[in-house]
Amino acid sequence: MRNARTRSGARLVPWGGWAALAGGAVLCAVGWYGVSGERFAERQIPFLASCSIPGAALIVAGAVLVARGDQGLAAARVEELYGLLVAYGADGTPPGAHGPAAAREAVPDDTGPPLAVPGGTLLHRPGCPLVAGRPDARPVGEPPEAGPAATLTSCPVCEPGGARR
Repeated sequence: MRNARTRSGARLVPWGGWAALAGGAVLCAVGWYGVSGERFAERQIPFLASCSIPGAALIVAGAVLVARGDQGLAAARVEELYGLLVAYGADGTPPGAHGPAAAREAVPDDTGPPLAVPGGTLLHRPGCPLVAGRPDARPVGEPPEAGPAATLTSCPVCEPGGARR
């Protein structure tokens, strides 16, 4: 997991990339100016070796750092979201939900007939998070008809046909 030091480093990477791009552009300009002032190829080679080639390398490195900087920020956000998910218990209850009964959030009841959404293709348990709070979710076979139960496949989240967890 990242610590505060690497997070701040991830924020500085794009600035370093822009600095490398600017330095590479300056070196390429100096190399071009030096090469253009010399008539013979043997006198142009030192400008190529000392300015133009390192300048081009700095431009490439700066472009990589600028592109990488966005990914570092995205990775930090993903890790923050992962930390929020880990804060929830293994059973899906929020932190502090194991306190007094009045403070606990209501957990949807998992008993009852399987549910389907009109026009949907999945069969859900009543406690499935994909149908929780949906007023159009109806028990299979109840009007309006959600389609024959034979054409509905089991939800991969709640697995209504499998063993209960």
